[in-house]
Amino acid sequence: MDKKKNNFLKEFFKERKTVGAIRPSSKSLANKMLKNVDFKESNVIVEFGPGTGVFTRRIIEEMNPNASLYVFELHEPFFVKLQKEYEDDDRIQIINDSAADVRKYLKADGKDFADVIISSLPLTNFDQKLTMRILKSAEIALKPEGQYIQFQYSLNARKLLVKIFNSISIQFTANNLPPAFVYTCKKK
Repeated sequence: MDKKKNNFLKEFFKERKTVGAIRPSSKSLANKMLKNVDFKESNVIVEFGPGTGVFTRRIIEEMNPNASLYVFELHEPFFVKLQKEYEDDDRIQIINDSAADVRKYLKADGKDFADVIISSLPLTNFDQKLTMRILKSAEIALKPEGQYIQFQYSLNARKLLVKIFNSISIQFTANNLPPAFVYTCKKK
């Protein structure tokens, strides 16, 4: 096992509430998560729980030059790593705060809504009250018809997502460890 994956596993065992995976997400999962995002039209992009930044790097490669990216990471070692990695890119804000506070950060930056929110948060690791607060905050932060894209390792999150979003499609990828489900949701 390479050093990066070994460090990720250590963080998982130390902080199971904020680190929801045993290793970084695969390229296959990143492709599934991002394939339906219209990066040309997305000017405000939000990412919840980026971990070591597998999706973040892909988002930055794809996003239009005038877009803004707000990245919420609570786990301090991952936050510090991402902050160092992107400190020279003024399109990107790395935020060490709860995803439930997304609207506060958008408003403070003069943004009305996010076009898309991409989430790797381990929703089923949180108590249901916190999960619903995060999901409701995401829904409020999204523009009408905005997308919320979430991956999970089971179908358990579906019952929570249907309480907030009216249009949900689910895809599966076996090319990740563990295999994952990708939920693409549209704001009501």
